[in-house]
Amino acid sequence: PYPPFATSQLQQAAANRLGFEAKRTMRVAQQLYEGVPLGEQGQVALITYMRTDSFRISNDALKECRDAIKERFGEKYLPEKPNFYTSQKGAQEAHECVRPTHVEIAPEQVRQYLNDEQFKLYNLIYQRFVACQMLPAIFDATTVDIAAEGPNTRNAVFRATGRVIKFEGWLATQGGAIAAAAAH
Repeated sequence: PYPPFATSQLQQAAANRLGFEAKRTMRVAQQLYEGVPLGEQGQVALITYMRTDSFRISNDALKECRDAIKERFGEKYLPEKPNFYTSQKGAQEAHECVRPTHVEIAPEQVRQYLNDEQFKLYNLIYQRFVACQMLPAIFDATTVDIAAEGPNTRNAVFRATGRVIKFEGWLATQGGAIAAAAAH
């Protein structure tokens, strides 16, 4: 699995997956950080501080994430020990990675309270954070080389490759469409 988000990775993923430019990503992230009214719960900050170059995760957040994975996906998706990621050299470790403040608040649970931009970005952050603490996906890969040789032809080699997913691992957080696409 990929590491959790630091600011630059969040901006890249939001651009690639959501079509958000950096300024838009940071504006929406700021809204999620400052808090969104969640009905009777009142104003709730959904993500940690979004300006960070660290992949550090607090011990409490690690425990909450691992508990959520066990509950939502099952123990077979959970590594024996937490996954740790190394931040870039010179990273300021004062802030954690960009992550949900409460892993128990899944995006679909708060969809009704978020506008489309907020939901898409929160979902992206949530999925990446949960995925970073799961086991890798496992594929069976096959490569077939077909050689064409003959006196009146040029020698040629045609290669066909394919892979079949054996265990979806962290791809389970991405939904069936992405896991299926990854298998091809």
